[in-house]
Amino acid sequence: MIRLIRSLSDETLRVLIYAIAIIVSALVAFIVLNPGMLRLGRLDVSYAPPFHAFINGTVAVLLSAGYAAIRRRKVAVHRALMLSAFVLSTLFLISYVIYHTQKAEPVYFTGTGLVRAVYLFILVTHIVLAAVIVPLALFTIVRAWRNQVAQHRRIARWTLPLWLYVAVTGVLVYVMLYAWRS
Repeated sequence: MIRLIRSLSDETLRVLIYAIAIIVSALVAFIVLNPGMLRLGRLDVSYAPPFHAFINGTVAVLLSAGYAAIRRRKVAVHRALMLSAFVLSTLFLISYVIYHTQKAEPVYFTGTGLVRAVYLFILVTHIVLAAVIVPLALFTIVRAWRNQVAQHRRIARWTLPLWLYVAVTGVLVYVMLYAWRS
């Protein structure tokens, strides 16, 4: 896989990464806007919301630890932590898609006033940045695999805080929807 990525031209990789990002975003948008439409039988997905919050929280910890590792010049540890965060984020995405293909009834935030405005701000920024993070994470990983350290650092300066924001706000959205009823 790494050999294949290294052998592709920058233009081919760019097109491939953007195509993946567009397809993933379109699939997620379609499924979320049409809940239960692609039902795969009757799977029990009641596990999903707390599982998704757990994955997001774990990703936030892994990203933070990965950043701390690279600051201490522990490249192998950094690589393992960041790849773990990417794998968990991919697992989250797969589980999220399965969840929304099975669940027909959406969950709505019941808070009002200022807390509702805060929730909506967090939700909208989380959704937008979750779509943005897909190509950013892929570009960041590809730059690392290709040993393009300068380019990797340049894009990682954007990827890390945005990815961390998406992970943390994912947990906040869960807490506000399921655990913090007002």
